[in-house]
Amino acid sequence: MIRTFYDEMYDAGDVVRPHYREFARWLGDTPPELLAQRRREADLLFHRAGITFTLYGDEQGTERLIPFDTIPRSIPASEWRVVERGCIQRVKALNMFLADLYHDQRIIKAGIIPAEQVLANEQYQLAMQGLNLHRDLYSHISGVDLVRDGDGTYYVLEDNLRTPSGVSYMLEDRKMMMRLFPELFSAQRIAPIDHYPNLLLDTLKSSSHLDNPSVVVLTPGRFNSAFFEHAFLAREMGVELVEGADLFVRDDRVFMRTTDGPKAVDVIYRRLDDAFLDPLAFNPDSMLGVPGLLSAYRSA
Repeated sequence: MIRTFYDEMYDAGDVVRPHYREFARWLGDTPPELLAQRRREADLLFHRAGITFTLYGDEQGTERLIPFDTIPRSIPASEWRVVERGCIQRVKALNMFLADLYHDQRIIKAGIIPAEQVLANEQYQLAMQGLNLHRDLYSHISGVDLVRDGDGTYYVLEDNLRTPSGVSYMLEDRKMMMRLFPELFSAQRIAPIDHYPNLLLDTLKSSSHLDNPSVVVLTPGRFNSAFFEHAFLAREMGVELVEGADLFVRDDRVFMRTTDGPKAVDVIYRRLDDAFLDPLAFNPDSMLGVPGLLSAYRSA
């Protein structure tokens, strides 16, 4: 049979790939009933912890459990280093592209991209034109979706630069795998990922000129499909989770309402789309954002 997809575990001769050998041995020694039982345990634990999401377009608004795959995807370190370098290069290029569009627009003047594809795009924000950003970074956190073709070559399916979502589910999946199948981790050298919240907090703080800026996570609220992630990341970073109503702007500074009075906010990790951030600058009907937020951003 000719495969039309890339098999992660077996090569074209149905031989287990080297980086899957330990797992294949473990899988062969594990009764299917035990795997099914552990899968049910994972679903129960996810449900108890509220690790769910809602699909947009689902009229019932049904919360769904995060799928737990007992067959992990294993990527050799040498292979991952290539992917990592490619993603870093790509995100740098995308930030340079955005910096050019919102300043000199040389890529348009050179005729490489038609002006109407940019200026008439609903995601183009005229209010950001000419605004100088710290370190020229437009996308601090990027979600690069990867796919593989039949011969295993990686391709970028799409770039999520505004409000990428899903990292909390990956972190929770890893913790669940370590809890249910600890023997897999003791038998192999697996790169850790639990330091992600620390990396995220460092990235957010680096976007400020201050040495120790105050950081918050801005969420649309508990009815948002990714609210679990918003709360999870705020908790893991040790910062406040806020909604638009919790913030206000005074004299081009952002403040958070607290029981001890207003507290200055220096960095906002916003988890809502551009159009809803500031009703004075973007969508005037937005009830989720903070009036005057863009003015404060310009003055920062």
